[in-house]
Amino acid sequence: MVYFISDLHLGYFEGEKEKKREGLFLSFLDYIATEGNSLVIVGDLFDYWFDYKFVIPKKFYRIVSKLAEIKSKGIEIIYLMGNHDFGHYKFFQEELGIEIHTEDLELILNGKKFFISHGDGKITNDKGYLILKKFLRNRSIQKLFRLLHPDLGLWLAISSSRKSRNYTTKRVKKDFNSLFEFAKKKIEEGFDFVIMGHSHKSEYKEYLDKVYINLGDWFTTPLCACFDGSKIELIEIKKLIINN
Repeated sequence: MVYFISDLHLGYFEGEKEKKREGLFLSFLDYIATEGNSLVIVGDLFDYWFDYKFVIPKKFYRIVSKLAEIKSKGIEIIYLMGNHDFGHYKFFQEELGIEIHTEDLELILNGKKFFISHGDGKITNDKGYLILKKFLRNRSIQKLFRLLHPDLGLWLAISSSRKSRNYTTKRVKKDFNSLFEFAKKKIEEGFDFVIMGHSHKSEYKEYLDKVYINLGDWFTTPLCACFDGSKIELIEIKKLIINN
């Protein structure tokens, strides 16, 4: 079984509310580890992430530890960078053995062609964001950013994350339907499944007998997509864990 998740935005809340969300994700990781499955993270696992040469955000140490644990058990983890967790450097690759993919992915799973994209930069009239994306992910810019003290750098990352969400929220109703239009083009190119996130709006749509899925977010009803080798479905995380 292959599981797809997106837009958890861990670290967004404080206190017990955030602990409950974190606990749900840790339980989910324990569940998939017992089955020997694969996990595809389709961006924005964290609400912010920036790792320095010697420092990572302390708030996420339980998450990082659990990812290391299940990876050591042979669980394949594929991590596609989102627009909030763009500050990856070398930590995941060197310490966890998890490669961070910065661009859209094309995978073949059990003979089925998957196109996987976080979805940022894919909505209509998003040239401004694409320029910002190139700036934020520029290695030279990130190198300069790492010269800042981590307390200041992570504070700026958090502030940037908040502004990005406000921008995204304003565009949801107006422009995010264009993600399905993008997905249809990919299906016409020959993909069986198109998996995306970013819009925070879960969707399951069929087109030409193929499937487009948007994974929604973990703010309201946490979901994952499950691919059993032939078909794919959206499942509520709590029901998945309780029923198994």
